[in-house]
Amino acid sequence: MNLVINGENRDMADGITLLAIMQELKIEEKVMAAAVNMNIVKKDIWHEYKPQENDVLELLHFVGGG
Repeated sequence: MNLVINGENRDMADGITLLAIMQELKIEEKVMAAAVNMNIVKKDIWHEYKPQENDVLELLHFVGGG
């Protein structure tokens, strides 16, 4: 299925979970917040939440700076 992840089109397996997407992209440890179609998805359901075709995902991490 097609997903837009952080502004980039990606092809992912049907039925993949949000957590599995992060693992596949090797960013699981960095992600602090996730939103699907501008709606926050709580971390405690990432392992079961399944995005749908053409969803827009924002996987965010925080960077310190000054």
